[in-house]
Amino acid sequence: MSEVLLKIEGLRVAVGEKEILKGVDLTVRRGEIHALMGPNGSGKSTLSNAIMGHPHYRITEGRIWFKGEDITEMPTDEKARKGVFLAFQYPVAIPGVTVTNFLRAITKARRGEEGPAKEFRAEMAGAMQTLAMDPAFARRYVNDGFSGGEKKRCEMLQMALLKPELAILDETDSGLDIDALKVVCDGINRIFNPQMAMLIITHYQRMLNYVTPHRVHVFVAGRVVESGGSELVAALESEGYDRFIKKSLAAA
Repeated sequence: MSEVLLKIEGLRVAVGEKEILKGVDLTVRRGEIHALMGPNGSGKSTLSNAIMGHPHYRITEGRIWFKGEDITEMPTDEKARKGVFLAFQYPVAIPGVTVTNFLRAITKARRGEEGPAKEFRAEMAGAMQTLAMDPAFARRYVNDGFSGGEKKRCEMLQMALLKPELAILDETDSGLDIDALKVVCDGINRIFNPQMAMLIITHYQRMLNYVTPHRVHVFVAGRVVESGGSELVAALESEGYDRFIKKSLAAA
């Protein structure tokens, strides 16, 4: 059986005085793609932010383990250097910083050293070719004036260069038209490999038409209420979340 990369045990998270996550248990192994699906307001993005250590989200109970190491209280930058990557639902713009300079800085932080510039440019060019990106993209300022699809492709480029062991994609399909979604999903499939794991957070089936998950978890009211294979995606599409909401209320 493959190595457990991410293990979440009894995680409870609050924002201010309001508890959002109410006892989350989740295990993700190397080589697996997991989909976390749930309605708006169920706490999916809270989970991704809590994993990465956003200070706005206060962990009140439970632990987060990465490759057997307790990273619950670990600073965000240290988690990133260890190989945890988060693709944001709404990537922010960084005017004045080119994509090339940004990627060079984050890869240096991840690897702990700055390799020869020529090798980095060749690596970046190869990644951009894999993702079918125009080379001129590298000279633009990060997310400044980017379309929704360009922002998400920029994050796929970051993931390709950082080579994380655990990638968390928080509603990457948000704001994408069908053509942009296909391009982004193709990039995800090209980047994913058996040495990493991926957690895709979404509330629509459409992204999972192009990226097939090994496991699917239904997330309602701050907890996982049901898990299964990819067939669970079709059940959600036909039935909606009502059955799972009722199940959550009955268990409360």
